[in-house]
Amino acid sequence: MPSRPAEASLRGVAAVCALLSAVAHLLLVPEHLKEVPYMGILFLTGSVALLVAAAGLARRNPVPAWLLGTLVSGGMVLGFALSRTVGLPNYQEEGWDPPYGVLCMVAEVAFIITFVAWCGVAKTRTPPAEVTRPTASVHAG
Repeated sequence: MPSRPAEASLRGVAAVCALLSAVAHLLLVPEHLKEVPYMGILFLTGSVALLVAAAGLARRNPVPAWLLGTLVSGGMVLGFALSRTVGLPNYQEEGWDPPYGVLCMVAEVAFIITFVAWCGVAKTRTPPAEVTRPTASVHAG
């Protein structure tokens, strides 16, 4: 059975990744709201979702937080890739946009990798023993 510290460490790493990406995107919101408003709204929405995910990782049942954080991080990685290749409506960037682009990509990919590692740790945990109850038939006589 894996140790609880291993699971707690993975949650901590993921929370830091989510916070880094959220803060970096929040810093870019005002600029993007002026230039391409829907991108600013997406950055703001993604940041709020990542803050919720980071907080949720501290809860007893972190599964919803893991799923939210992984979905948002994956979406941000996809959006980053699309905006630098085929482009998004009224929005195309070139390069990695240092330091924010690099920081966000590292944080988001690390969140996803940490989620995969957490799934491996969660699978190896021993499930609780099944409770069996004696079955007695009571016949009305």
